[in-house]
Amino acid sequence: MQFKIKKTEYVNKTFRITKDLNERLSRIAQKENISMNELVVQCCEFALSNLNDNKENI
Repeated sequence: MQFKIKKTEYVNKTFRITKDLNERLSRIAQKENISMNELVVQCCEFALSNLNDNKENI
């Protein structure tokens, strides 16, 4: 059996968010012991997966 290293490809993006949203995300990330980046990715994935069923999957 051979060990295979898997690497996920990422891109850097910059988004402007409100101060309030930043504070809320930061509190949740700290509470869950994950990075804010990981939290935002999970939030986006969840939102895209739960868009109105009448819309074509993105």
